[in-house]
Amino acid sequence: MTFPSRIHTALNNPVLQFALDRNAERRIAGRNQRFAELTAAETIRDRGRAIRVETLTHLDRYLEQFAANVESKGGQVHWAADAEEALQLIDQIIRAQTPAGSVTVAKSKSMISEELHLNHALEAEGHRVVETDLGEFIVQLRGEAPSHLITPAVHLRREDVSELFQKQFNMPPTLDVAAMTAIARAELRRVFFDAQIGISGVNFGVAETGSLALVTNEGNGRLCTTVPPVHIALMGLERLVPTLADLEVLLRLLPRSATAQKITSYVSLLSGPRRPGEPDGPNELHVILLDNGRSRVLGSELAESLLCIRCGACLNVCPVYREIGGHAYHSTYGGPIGSVVSPALFGTDFGELANASTLCGACRDICPVRIDIPTMLLAVRGQQTEAGHSPAWLKFGIKLWAWTMASTGRYQLAQKLAAFATGLLARRGWLHALPPPLNAWTDRRDFPAFASSTFRDRWKKKHS
Repeated sequence: MTFPSRIHTALNNPVLQFALDRNAERRIAGRNQRFAELTAAETIRDRGRAIRVETLTHLDRYLEQFAANVESKGGQVHWAADAEEALQLIDQIIRAQTPAGSVTVAKSKSMISEELHLNHALEAEGHRVVETDLGEFIVQLRGEAPSHLITPAVHLRREDVSELFQKQFNMPPTLDVAAMTAIARAELRRVFFDAQIGISGVNFGVAETGSLALVTNEGNGRLCTTVPPVHIALMGLERLVPTLADLEVLLRLLPRSATAQKITSYVSLLSGPRRPGEPDGPNELHVILLDNGRSRVLGSELAESLLCIRCGACLNVCPVYREIGGHAYHSTYGGPIGSVVSPALFGTDFGELANASTLCGACRDICPVRIDIPTMLLAVRGQQTEAGHSPAWLKFGIKLWAWTMASTGRYQLAQKLAAFATGLLARRGWLHALPPPLNAWTDRRDFPAFASSTFRDRWKKKHS
């Protein structure tokens, strides 16, 4: 399906529309309340941005420091240039545990794993992969990708989950969330103790200590990273903070922006595998640092997109995402930030996502680290134009506009013709329908008629 057709499908899905509206209203109201309670909130946002800028400015130094500290605590660091190399590294780690045979992999929520299409790759090798975050577990059972950075099943109602669990687990019909959660917990509990491999993402790596910070609201994150004998942590190169003090600042911003909480239920700092004498923890810790285009983005006009802390606030406030949801973007990263990150990391095939924006600036206003997403959206649109991806009618229209603007006489004639034509068609000063391709505008909004006289004419009349 094309992007426009996916948008059309989403707009005509009443269940999706209801789910998106409910999520956005609740998340935004909660976020605003939590920030209103935070003393010097704007100063903290400024500090958070400064930390992220400092990290990216000296990323090479902080990566070296982080890797050295991870290894000094017994962890192993692997550098992956791209998705293919990351998948090869993961395969090697698994084969070292079980040279011949399949394993059970317990996964905690990780957008990097979605970026790698990790589940499909592991399943193709015969391994059993289970998402243990409740939302991820649900969408995995449905054969879907997450539709939101923070709330993977945001597009679903409890009725949808009940129907799914009835089919999968023979659960009696119920809309009781606690009962459905209990069913999922019982199913997942066995996975944690059967798994030979635990895989997680990393919210922040701390260069100063080599620690991995995981921020979750479900206990599955801790079980995935401590119960299986091998823990593989997937981390983008940019997900660093210099010090623990810097981590504390970002932990005041991330939960408030993501889930409207002062702090999440679990904040875990993992520093190496289990040491002699410790009762629990993995025997091995492997940290895979993924580039996959990030180093290339650092030197580009989209570099600021790497400041993102993956809170999802821009998705909740975006008037476009709130109507079409994450699946319409057909990318690992959707919404405003995804419309920048996806073309930056994955190429111009995703450049059209930047057109799904009103450029209202709400994403910039709500971003906890003040990322200027609208400016980068314009940059992506510019790249698409330079690459020749604009539709033929738009290319012709721009050339016609340029030709008209190059002559005072042509410009004035065009003004008069436009005023006359729209004056005939308008009702009370507004056009309610335009011919294709301009009908894409009037399908959902009205277009103002051109003024009957130009500003120059009115000026001359006033001063004559």
